[in-house]
Amino acid sequence: MEARLGDTVIAQADEADLIRIEGNWYFPPASVNWDLLTPSDTPYTCVWKGECQYYDVDGHADNAFAYPEPKDGAVERVGKDFSGYVAFWQDVQVGDQR
Repeated sequence: MEARLGDTVIAQADEADLIRIEGNWYFPPASVNWDLLTPSDTPYTCVWKGECQYYDVDGHADNAFAYPEPKDGAVERVGKDFSGYVAFWQDVQVGDQR
């Protein structure tokens, strides 16, 4: 699977290595091109996942997000440790590799 912004690949990993949470694919941290992400100051805390870190993606505000330290019980609820995994939205297309 790939996460792309236009022709730029932001993350790439086998589907088996991704985690699906609430309709979003979360990519393992090692699969992400961190040179394209800049931490955002946008605050958000999910009631069950915990404090979220948003990222600007190649100049596009808040198009990636992660939970560096999920709340107690969140990993058990998901069934896998998603600490630091990155999900994408808005302008980023996630799907099978081209």
